[in-house]
Amino acid sequence: MASVDVVIPCYKYGSVLPTAVRSVLDQPGVDVRVLVIDDASGDGSADAARALAEADSRVTVWEHPENRGHIATYNEGLLEWAEADYCALLSADDALTPGALGRAARLMDAHPEVGFVYGRPLHWDGSDPLPAARTADRGWTVYNGFDWLRRRFALGEGCITSPEVVVRTELQRKLGGYDPALKHTGDIEMWMRFALHADVGYLKGVDQAYYRVHAASMSRAYYAVQVADLEQRLAAFSSTVQRAEGILADRDDLDRRVRRVLAADALRRAGRSYDKGNSASDPIDELIEFARSTYPAAELLPEWKTLRLRQRLGVRRARALAPLVLTAPARRVRQHYRAARWARTGV
Repeated sequence: MASVDVVIPCYKYGSVLPTAVRSVLDQPGVDVRVLVIDDASGDGSADAARALAEADSRVTVWEHPENRGHIATYNEGLLEWAEADYCALLSADDALTPGALGRAARLMDAHPEVGFVYGRPLHWDGSDPLPAARTADRGWTVYNGFDWLRRRFALGEGCITSPEVVVRTELQRKLGGYDPALKHTGDIEMWMRFALHADVGYLKGVDQAYYRVHAASMSRAYYAVQVADLEQRLAAFSSTVQRAEGILADRDDLDRRVRRVLAADALRRAGRSYDKGNSASDPIDELIEFARSTYPAAELLPEWKTLRLRQRLGVRRARALAPLVLTAPARRVRQHYRAARWARTGV
C-alpha cells in the first residue's frame, strides 16, 4: 500500500482545520500521515490542531513561536518532514475529495516516470456538508513533461490551483520546494520546474480537491491587483526559462512566446477597463508599460490596436460597444486554438 504525507499549513484557520484534516485521514487505500504547522496564529488555531492530534496518532503538530510566512511554512513541511512515497500540500481551508490520494497513488505506482499528478479542483464556498464530487475512476493521461510545460508557456498561465496535486516525494526533495521570491506564483513555477525533469499525470473526469473560495482567500485578493499578477506570472516563467538551460533547446523561443502572451493579456485588460467604465480607476498606464517592457513589439499586437480604438472612442462609446467584444470564454477558446496551432505548425 502506498504511503502519502500531507502537510497542512495553518494561519488563523482553526475553525475550518478539522474539515481539512478529516478529509485526509478518511482517504481509503493509502497509508496517510498529516503534519499541521501552525504559523503563530495566536487565535486558538494551535489548540484546534493539538486536539486533532490527540484524537488520531497519524496527526502531528508543529507550532511556530513567530510567524514565518506561507512559503517558509510550506517548504518546512515538504522538505524537512515528508518522507512517504508521495506528498501533498493542503491549505487548512481546503479539503480532499474521497479517494483522491488513492487515485493519484495508483497512477504514480503504474508510471514511475510521472513526477506529480493532478485532477480537477471543485470550487467550494465552505458550506457544510461538502458538495458532491465526481470520484469515479475515469482513467488518466500521462503527458510528456516537456509537452505539458510548452503548453503552459503557450497559454501564459498555470492550470492548477494547488490542493489537487500529489507529488513524488523523491522528486520534491531533489528539486526543492517553493521559491521564496515568488510569493504568489511559486506553485506555478514549481510545477513547471518538475515538468523539466519528469512526466505529468492527469486524472480524467474526477474532482481531486475542494478549493475554498472566500473573501479572505490570498489568491482572490491578489488577483484583483492586475499588474502584480502579470509581473509574478512573468517572474515564474522567466525562472523556468533560466532553469531550462541545457534542457530545452527552444527555451528562448518559449520565453519570447510567453512574453507575447502576457503582453497581450495586459493590453486586453487595459481595453476591458474602457468597456467596463473603469478607465479612471484601473491601472491602464501601468498595464501598457508592462506590455511594452515585456514584449518590445507590443505595439504590433492586435490587442494594442483595439486598445487604441477604445481610447479614441472614449468611455461612453466603448461601453456601448462592449457586447461586441470577445467574452472571457471566447478568449479562452482563442487562446487554446492558438496554442494548438503553435503545437502543429510552430507559428
